[in-house]
Amino acid sequence: MKKVELLTVTKNRRINKEYVIIHAASNEKLPEIFPGQFVEIKVENGPNTFLRRPISIHEVDESKNEIILLIQEIGEGSRLLAKLREGDTIDLIYPLGNAFSIPSKGSKALLVGGGVGVAPMLILGRVLKENGVEPHFLLGARSKEILMELDNYEKIAEVGVTTEDGSLGIKGFVTDHPLMNEKLGEMEIVYTCGPDPMMRAVAKKAKEKDIKCEVSLENLMACGIGACLCCVVDTKDGHKCTCTEGPVFDTKELKEW
Repeated sequence: MKKVELLTVTKNRRINKEYVIIHAASNEKLPEIFPGQFVEIKVENGPNTFLRRPISIHEVDESKNEIILLIQEIGEGSRLLAKLREGDTIDLIYPLGNAFSIPSKGSKALLVGGGVGVAPMLILGRVLKENGVEPHFLLGARSKEILMELDNYEKIAEVGVTTEDGSLGIKGFVTDHPLMNEKLGEMEIVYTCGPDPMMRAVAKKAKEKDIKCEVSLENLMACGIGACLCCVVDTKDGHKCTCTEGPVFDTKELKEW
């Protein structure tokens, strides 16, 4: 059930020079939220921020009726969101989009995130574990300074790390890590979210091993309800709106993947 609601900011934590994590609480019981879904945030007080911003749901704290969002400062809208303070309100439409599929109990899953694409991997890893699936995280970043709160992921499962400068983990890209090479064949499913070239490289590796791969696309999604048509993706069944029929797609559905 989609809601349009004003939530109250209960916490805004800066975790490094590029990212903040915002906790926002509802006065009501949260609707059921699934890994891979997102919110659309209205950005206030910005002369050039007419459109809502799509943000992946990082985690949910049902005991506090809180949605937790990971935000990267990359433009005027996200910079304004990063300045929100405790007690401020934010206008959200949520939960939007479809969700990652959950494999059968006893399966192994590889969760690959790059940059802000690590956001939906935290809630996904927790839900997989709660459903008897064995998750393995693989997180990539330019350097260790912008890797985000690895301890939260490590509480759930094994975490593999790559950095482009070699400052932490294996030097290179996620596709250079043993989890994407020696151990990939042990997985029943691969999930990935992040820069498009990274997701395509991960999908290619999974395809070579004939392993199911689901991607969370980061297309521009201005409305979240399929009205503006700016997030259309080309699939084997025709054009689909990423915001309503995604953002999660099985790569077998997508053309040229």
